[in-house]
Amino acid sequence: MSEAIQATVAVYPLQQEGWEAVDRAVAALRRPGVEVEVRAMQTEVIGETGAVFAALKAAFEAAAAQGMTVMAVTLSNACPVRE
Repeated sequence: MSEAIQATVAVYPLQQEGWEAVDRAVAALRRPGVEVEVRAMQTEVIGETGAVFAALKAAFEAAAAQGMTVMAVTLSNACPVRE
């Protein structure tokens, strides 16, 4: 079994009206084996390493499909991880 990690993710749609890219990115993060907590300025993602990276890839692809996008990610295996 791989190690649990935590990611903090923020999606910034560029030259886009509305927040469709953010909404689609958050929806793509929600998958089996990944805990997602949406906050005002970022989203926290917790899970096994492979599941978190797969969710991040899906989130970026979903946001980028809407137009130019920046996605900032901070990863940690040292933060408190919920059981």
